[in-house]
Amino acid sequence: MRYVLIGTGNISNTYVAAIGKIDGCEVVGCVSRSGNRPKSAPQIECKPTLAEIETPFDAVIITTPNGLHHEGAIEAARLGKHVLTEKPLDISLAAMDRMIAACETADVTLAVAYQRRTNPDNLALKQLIDQGAFGRIYAADLSCKFWRDQAYYDSGAYRGGWEIDGGGPFMQQACHNIDFYLWLFGMPEQVNSHYGTFMHAIEVEDHGAALLKYANGMIGTIVASTATKPGFPARLEVHSEKGAFITLDDAISFWDIEGVPNPARPTTTNRGEGASSAAVTDTARHEDILRDFEAAVRDGRPPLVDAHSARQTTEFILQIYGR
Repeated sequence: MRYVLIGTGNISNTYVAAIGKIDGCEVVGCVSRSGNRPKSAPQIECKPTLAEIETPFDAVIITTPNGLHHEGAIEAARLGKHVLTEKPLDISLAAMDRMIAACETADVTLAVAYQRRTNPDNLALKQLIDQGAFGRIYAADLSCKFWRDQAYYDSGAYRGGWEIDGGGPFMQQACHNIDFYLWLFGMPEQVNSHYGTFMHAIEVEDHGAALLKYANGMIGTIVASTATKPGFPARLEVHSEKGAFITLDDAISFWDIEGVPNPARPTTTNRGEGASSAAVTDTARHEDILRDFEAAVRDGRPPLVDAHSARQTTEFILQIYGR
């Protein structure tokens, strides 16, 4: 497929690199109000709006700030183009519903890059949980203790605000991990949370915690932070009647489940990537998302991360915020 990037910030370079590793894929243009092209694709056509792109293309990849995702998706749908958007789907229920409706009306695919769902160990855990291999799960604790310095927040006028970012680490950095958590366990019945701003001059939170209660009795906790120097691997610890397992940055690091062999698989994921930097240098999981997206378009099936599933992740985070 031939792609146009909507937005040309740092993450657009990750997509250029990932697309370059997939046979037959090509980035042919970008939409940028500033006129800046991705550093890794200086030769592509660049226009201020999608409608002005003259080179034929099949789909868009949206890499604009969170609260602008719906704008690019709605415009692409109007032109009959398929849509892959960076996480989150968007930051409000109304915006997400508008972009979902636009894509469904235009009969185009809408997918979201929650690429942790493609990690080999995570896929194995999802299959085992769906099979009931752990018996009753009664505790699941997610810790996303990352670090961003003030310069990160100062690098864009929208960063660290409610209007465009939509929140702090719950919405921005930890939403990948939260999406995987919900993919495993679903939506909780009750959410109680506390959050605050401790290390940065920003409007939104930089550290918080949520306590979750599930209909089946499971108790969960989620900590999300960009105020925990120097930044730590994302950690998921799960306890069940058959034992426990722990993952660090999507790799199984501890396994003691009665009667179930450790399904840990080789992975190329960079351990700790994202803990202290917004840069994404390992494109393997983005390549997985792109291959799945193209297969979904080709086969007329839902993508691995469809819009309705991704909407649930934002809905849950809004519950944490009480918004």
